[in-house]
Amino acid sequence: MRRRSLLRLAASTSLASAGLARIAASATAGPDAQSEPAATAPAATEPAPPESAAPQIVDTHTHFYDPGRPQGVPWPEPGSWLHRRVQPDDWAALARPHGITHTVVVEASDWIEDNQWLLDLADSDRRIVGVVGNLDPMAPEFASRLQRFAAHPIFRGIRNRRPNAELRTLVDQPAFRTALRQLAEAGLSLDVNIGPPDDLVAVARLAATLPDLRLILDHVAGAGDPRRLSDTWKSGLRAAAAHPGVFCKVSGLVEQTDHPHGEAPRDPEFYFPTLHHVWECFGEDRVIFGSNWPVSDKGAPFETVFRVAQSFISTKGTTATGKFFLDNSKAAYRWLVR
Repeated sequence: MRRRSLLRLAASTSLASAGLARIAASATAGPDAQSEPAATAPAATEPAPPESAAPQIVDTHTHFYDPGRPQGVPWPEPGSWLHRRVQPDDWAALARPHGITHTVVVEASDWIEDNQWLLDLADSDRRIVGVVGNLDPMAPEFASRLQRFAAHPIFRGIRNRRPNAELRTLVDQPAFRTALRQLAEAGLSLDVNIGPPDDLVAVARLAATLPDLRLILDHVAGAGDPRRLSDTWKSGLRAAAAHPGVFCKVSGLVEQTDHPHGEAPRDPEFYFPTLHHVWECFGEDRVIFGSNWPVSDKGAPFETVFRVAQSFISTKGTTATGKFFLDNSKAAYRWLVR
């Protein structure tokens, strides 16, 4: 049995490498709720890729949800342009033409049982290789909740978000550090939503205190519009990147421009000032790709999101391309080939 598993993994790795080589060549050419409802099982999706199909590109930041469930959803709010059913097949229709085969889903709902809802969705869809949950590290129940969800191999970590989104106000609190030590001991990671750039200094302090905790900076660490990168962001990113357990996710680029809804620039080079600094700080081993779809539609279509990332990474060569689109995400999240 073990020999068969190793052979299957070897074959999967070979397939992934071949897929990335083709893509690289192409690129070079061109609060817990008080009355939280019980979770309901996700609707069935179309058949996922066969078990032998290893990831070629992993999109490390998507959101799936269903406002049509009996209990609805806490996010997005009714009336929002995002308030619609968003499922893996919807994402795949946009991602698959670009060779993106798998995803890590980030839970945005603050209902505890929605973590289970996503895990149930992953059980029925092997395109989901990881789930980043939404648990409050300051909640008295954090340890028991972490133990519950960490028992599922697809649960890969949590994201600091509401009600504790500002890391700089939490990083020195003993209860917070205890919770994140538990996270690290479970082999899980922390996605960080950067608010003000001062949060990056807090990331550096946290990384120094808990060197075994893998930290992933979402959305290019809140860089903002590429034409107005602040010195605080630049120096903070350097400080965070000085710690080897910190990764930076190339996501959220188009949403952070100062342009009207859906009208972010399509020219990849517009975003290169941000990407050049990220690369200078983190290098080829700790930068990973994520789309932030469907929120990314606030800035530009999925095709633009991918083309920006692909155009930049293609200048770094085939090896760096493979790391950016696949290997680095596995190092950051330790997701499993399914």
